[in-house]
Amino acid sequence: MRTFLILEKQHLDREGISFCCRTTYDDNAITNAVEIFNTASGAVHFMASNNDSGVRDYDMERFQLCKHFQFDWPVNHTSLSPDGKLVVIVGDDPNGLLIDANSGKTLHSMKGHHDFSFASAWSPDGRTFATGNQDKTCRIWDARNLSKAVHVLKGNLGAIRSIRFTSDGQFLSMAEPADFVHIFDVKSDYNRRQELDFFGEISGMSFSPDTDALFVGVWDRTYGSLLQFGRLYNNWYHDTLL
Repeated sequence: MRTFLILEKQHLDREGISFCCRTTYDDNAITNAVEIFNTASGAVHFMASNNDSGVRDYDMERFQLCKHFQFDWPVNHTSLSPDGKLVVIVGDDPNGLLIDANSGKTLHSMKGHHDFSFASAWSPDGRTFATGNQDKTCRIWDARNLSKAVHVLKGNLGAIRSIRFTSDGQFLSMAEPADFVHIFDVKSDYNRRQELDFFGEISGMSFSPDTDALFVGVWDRTYGSLLQFGRLYNNWYHDTLL
């Protein structure tokens, strides 16, 4: 059970564990997700989502617990908005929550999924976010009107376990537990899509900061690997008369 958090810093002259703490004394409470972010003051923090129904905000420089919010169900994933004011909370409940990042107050409950959720992500535009669920869908929400999802993106076989937007907000990728990663063109209103089909359980994925590459971790005893997919550009050149 991962009830401990270990922070490891690497430097040119030294490396090793900088900090280790126990997030909860509930022996059955797994730490499900960790998100590292910068606060408005520039400090580096991380937010831990836990099976004991808690979300904890830690200062990585002072190694201190800054905030602890408690909910009614185990939390599987959290995502902080780009401006640092809002947090999406999803877990063992069909309804996700949008909360105030400072007070932990629930601002809205997102209704629409039919099972437990495992993933979430904010678009860089600061208005749009996505949630991934065991009902095999990723739902896109507009924070200005949360009465219902604005889009429902469907997977093939399994739960949506990981979601990522590119840094420019042009593409969204969502991963199933195994074999499939789906990429959507946001500017086409999610109508244009590409499906990556390979073999193996997916441990995670991430876009490169320049959006030129998508990395997918494959966890498999035989085919374990890190897959890199490159972005394809369509370049059009016009003849010029000199």
